[in-house]
Amino acid sequence: MSSLLWSLQSLQEKAKDAIYALSSCICREQASLKINGRTFKLLKVLGEGGFSFVYLAQDETSGRMFALKKIRCPTGAEGVREAMREIEAYRRFRHPNIIRILDSAVVQDRDGDGQIVYLFLPYYKRGNLQDQINSNTINGTRFSELEMCKLFRGTCLAVRAMHDYRPTKETAPPAGAPPGPSTQVIPHSENGHDREGEGEEQDENEGQGFSYDTRDSVPLMIQRTVEDQDVVFDGDQELQNEAEANGRPAENGENGDAAEGQGTIVPYAHRDIKPGNIMVADDGTTPILMDFGSTIRARIPIKTRQQALVQQDLAAEQSTMPYRAPELFDVKTNHTLTESVDVWSLGCTLFALAYNHSPFETNATTEQGGSMAMAVMGGVYKHPPGYQYSQGFRNLIDAMLKVNPEERPDIHQVIEMTDKVIASLSA
Repeated sequence: MSSLLWSLQSLQEKAKDAIYALSSCICREQASLKINGRTFKLLKVLGEGGFSFVYLAQDETSGRMFALKKIRCPTGAEGVREAMREIEAYRRFRHPNIIRILDSAVVQDRDGDGQIVYLFLPYYKRGNLQDQINSNTINGTRFSELEMCKLFRGTCLAVRAMHDYRPTKETAPPAGAPPGPSTQVIPHSENGHDREGEGEEQDENEGQGFSYDTRDSVPLMIQRTVEDQDVVFDGDQELQNEAEANGRPAENGENGDAAEGQGTIVPYAHRDIKPGNIMVADDGTTPILMDFGSTIRARIPIKTRQQALVQQDLAAEQSTMPYRAPELFDVKTNHTLTESVDVWSLGCTLFALAYNHSPFETNATTEQGGSMAMAVMGGVYKHPPGYQYSQGFRNLIDAMLKVNPEERPDIHQVIEMTDKVIASLSA
C-alpha cells in the first residue's frame, strides 16, 4: 500500500514539474528562480527521477551554469530528511571522481504542503555515459576498449572512496547539516518576479539555505578567481580549510579523499551505479560519479523476514533494475548485504559501455515478456558476438557478474584487474 501511495505521489509531482517545464518552454518570459537574493535562469530540463527534476540553471549575475536538482518533499519532514541524507553523502565523500555539491537550499512548496530542496551541482556539458552510449547506438560507433577501461577505472576509484570510507575523529554533524550557521531562504519566485509584500519576515521554520557563506546579504554562491585558475567557490575553500584544520592533505589526486579520517573503515554502498549516474568531465576523460540519493551504509545484517522485505522494497525504489544486484531482488534472512552490490553494478556498467545495453536488457526481457528479475537472479547473460574485445576485458566483466556476492572481487581487486587490462592494451 505504501509503495502504491509513493507511486501516486511521484506521478503527481512529476505532472506538476512537467507542466512547469512545458510552460517555461512555450511562455515568452524565461523561467527563473530566486534564492537568497540571487536569480537563476532555468534553461532546460536535464533529467528527472521519482520526486526530482534536474535543470540547467544559469546565474544571472555571473553567467555560471549549474545543474540544479529540485527535490519535492510532499511527505513533509521525512522527505526533507531523505534529501538531507543525500546532501550529507555529497559532503561525506571527497574525491576527484565524485561530484561535489556547491550549495543547497530548502524552501516551502507554494503548490503544496511540503517543501522543496534545491541542490546546486556542477554542470558537465558532455553529459553522462548513458548519453554517450545512446550516441554510439544512433551513430553506429563504439568506445575503444582502452577508453572504456580508463573511464571505468576512474569510476572504480570513486567507488573505492566509498567502500573504504573512514569517519573523521570529530563527531559527525547530523545528516544534511551545513558546514556552519545557515542562511535563511527568501521565498522563491519561479516566474522571475518577487512577490510583493511576501517574504520580508519569514517564519523560522519555513526554510533554510545551506550556503557556505553565513552573511544573509551575500549571494547563494560567491565566486573568486585564483590567479589563472578556474573560478572556485566558497564550498571548495571550506573543504580545503576543513582538511587543513584536521591535518589532512587537500584533495589533489586519485587518493585524495578530503573528508576521510583515520578510524575504522565504515563502507558505504552507492546502490545505483549505472551509466546515467556517471558524468563525463569537460576534459572528456574523467568520469564523475553522481546521484547519492540511494547511498547507505553498505553492511546490513538481515536477521528477520521483515528486515529483508524492507531492504527489498528500498532497492526496488532506489536501485535501477537492469543494474541491480541479484541479492537485492530476493533478500535472504541470515545474510548480510554488503558493498558487493556496487561491484555487480560496475560489471553491468562496463558491459553496457561495451555493448550499448546492460547484460539483462535483451530481446527476451524487454520485448518478449521475459522476467528481467529472473534473468538477473540466474545470472543469465551472454557477450554479444561480433565484438573484438580482449579475453582479459571479458574476464573482468564476468568476474563482477557472479550471482554469489562472495565470489565477486572487491573494489581493490577490480581496480587491479582493470590495470592489467589497460597495461595489456597499452603494450
